[in-house]
Amino acid sequence: MAEHFRHARGLLYFDLYWHVGDPAETLHVIEGEISGEGPWRVGDCIVKVLGCHGSDPALATAYARWQERLEQDGYLPRPLIDAIARRYGATLATNGPGSAAPSSR
Repeated sequence: MAEHFRHARGLLYFDLYWHVGDPAETLHVIEGEISGEGPWRVGDCIVKVLGCHGSDPALATAYARWQERLEQDGYLPRPLIDAIARRYGATLATNGPGSAAPSSR
């Protein structure tokens, strides 16, 4: 997950490289109540913080490559990202999924 936000139906997340793709294909909602303090449960999914015990090394590598590309190409400003998330139904939160970097579901 490149970005993640609380959503009225659960959790809205953006794929890596979402900003160069079609939002209809790169933004997703996991439906269900968000619970836990990390890892979190969203519906039938478990969301972990990348780099924590049990993280998938392939996901960590993909995320690191994405971060390297962002350093080269730049990224969108936070207010624009937040506005896009709101357009897709996000409610901006400061704790739980939406404030940490979950790695898998």
